[in-house]
Amino acid sequence: MIHVTFPDGSVRPFEPGTTGQAIAEGISKSLAKKAVAMALDGVLADLSDPITADARLEIVTRDDPRALELIRHDAAHVMAEAVQELFPGTQVTIGPVIENGFYYDFYRPEGPFTPEDLPKIEAKMREIIARDARFTKEVWTRDQAKDWFATKGEAFKIELVDAIPAGQDLKIYRQGQWLDLCRGPHMTSVGKIGNAFKLMKVAGAYWRGDSDREMLTRIYGTAWHTQEDLDAYLKMLEEAEKRDHRRLGREMDLFHFQEEGPGVVFWHGKGWTIFQELVAYMRRRLRGDYQEVNAPQVLDKSLWETSGHWGWYRENMFGVQSAGDEAEDKRLFALKPMNCPGHLQIFKHGLRSYRELPLRLAEFGVVHRYEASGAMHGLMRVRGFTQDDAHIFCTEEQMAAECHKINDLILSVYRDFGFDEVTVKLSTRPEKRVGSDALWDHAEEVMTKVLEEIAANSGGRIKTGINPGEGAFYGPKFEYTLRDAIGREWQCGTTQVDFNLPERFGAFYVDKDGEKKTPVMIHRAICGSMERFLGILIENYAGHFPLWLSPVQVVVTTITSEADDYAFKVYETLRKAGIRAEVDLRNEKINYKVREHSHAKVPLIFVCGKREAEENAVNVRRLGSQHPQATSLADALAMLAAETTPPDVARARAEAAAEAAE
Repeated sequence: MIHVTFPDGSVRPFEPGTTGQAIAEGISKSLAKKAVAMALDGVLADLSDPITADARLEIVTRDDPRALELIRHDAAHVMAEAVQELFPGTQVTIGPVIENGFYYDFYRPEGPFTPEDLPKIEAKMREIIARDARFTKEVWTRDQAKDWFATKGEAFKIELVDAIPAGQDLKIYRQGQWLDLCRGPHMTSVGKIGNAFKLMKVAGAYWRGDSDREMLTRIYGTAWHTQEDLDAYLKMLEEAEKRDHRRLGREMDLFHFQEEGPGVVFWHGKGWTIFQELVAYMRRRLRGDYQEVNAPQVLDKSLWETSGHWGWYRENMFGVQSAGDEAEDKRLFALKPMNCPGHLQIFKHGLRSYRELPLRLAEFGVVHRYEASGAMHGLMRVRGFTQDDAHIFCTEEQMAAECHKINDLILSVYRDFGFDEVTVKLSTRPEKRVGSDALWDHAEEVMTKVLEEIAANSGGRIKTGINPGEGAFYGPKFEYTLRDAIGREWQCGTTQVDFNLPERFGAFYVDKDGEKKTPVMIHRAICGSMERFLGILIENYAGHFPLWLSPVQVVVTTITSEADDYAFKVYETLRKAGIRAEVDLRNEKINYKVREHSHAKVPLIFVCGKREAEENAVNVRRLGSQHPQATSLADALAMLAAETTPPDVARARAEAAAEAAE
């Protein structure tokens, strides 16, 4: 007999080979009807699979969050069946589940699919789902699979069969008369997919990502538990399109890209103003705790060989060599992809004592990493970017306190930008790693305790979790994921413990007993890529930046030319007060000027007419408000002084005032 443990902790004996379906039916007919899969020891499996050993069993119903991946996987299979029914001769390749949906790649001799084909394919999918054919699994031999796919003209599937390691089962899943090579698992029948799905777009994709191979058509789709979930997702996409930082970047005149500099940003004056405000804010947050340093961008290949980057990261690096034929130094250099080796050189320069630890080195370092042209995406994925990077050198005993200190700083920064929903996950040891098990045990024990304290100290506000096996090869790490205004998640901050790099470079400090010891090195990033973080901010705020961060805080404009002199005087007053202001004295209607500046996301417009000039006042129009407000220039300046103060500065002033009052 085998023993099956249920979620409530109860244990029951069963005959070996009993299926999940049989167990569900034994519990209740209603559960068996709702069941779509099972989880054996936490791993999703077909409900029809035999259970051959002791295991923990959960019956998975369609409304279980884990079933969403199965819904999407099954939808990909149904889409492939629909395509081959409608377009005979089309070959299917692969169709995985991705974030928020699925896709399938097709080879069609007649030419690629177009967006106009999607409604027809979607309608056929609904027909197939209505048939509600059951999913059944078969295990075939390699020759059997190749022969079958050869008779169907499925050359790509034969290639996939050849790529499956010897000794590994070849699983075939049938749904009615249609079948596919697939690892599984699947739900019990296609009807369980439901109708909350939509085909989204078509794109080109090379087979196996190889530009020398066939061009395929990729059809993307999305699928959800309910129609309400699908509608919410489509609404979010609609809102995301309005907030696209590339579009807003053009409208607000912030930046651009061009072919001569692929993947690097051409910052315009307004965009660079926001960038510098962001850097200035981060510098203030580091003041007193970190030493800001700057390491060279170009370093000899030998340093990257020592760090290990040349061996495992070289394809993502840019090599640099003198372009002159007569140059004396023809060594091969590399543009740095990371700041850490440079910071280690600074740590090593001179003898370090335990009394200097923790030593915190920070840099707003420009780094370069190669990205394929198809992977680049505005500010979100570039080849050259600025990292708000820091490395903390400390003792093992100081590691927990440093992780807490970093966490407090990261969460405080995110709050200042309005990101209150944050998830912190601990990524633990991967299969391939450096360092002894004892080192990993210690680091994971310390970081697990820190994670528990983060959750406890937040009062449930911060979500936490574990990513098993997702740590870096050199140590465990925390990953910080924030949720934006429309519910999207962005992984930004990291805290990574490194056992490897200090040892590779022979870095050490002298402890209190006069012994040389290797320091613990903690890699820390808050924004990560400053460019990407700014892209996230543009989309989160939809271009409506808080006043302190806005590139242009006020535009002063006129109703008639009679107020030009007064408007210019107001403009000069604002500039002298440190306000980023512009003046618009064009001979255009006031509604036109207000509309134009509102489209450019200027947060405040000060309108000046004859009456305002006589009363030394302004008419204030706020972005997004339909109610202008007349106020004296003195009151407007006081309002601006308060609203243009960065949150960290305002907080410091409030704390100083509170201390002075005690």
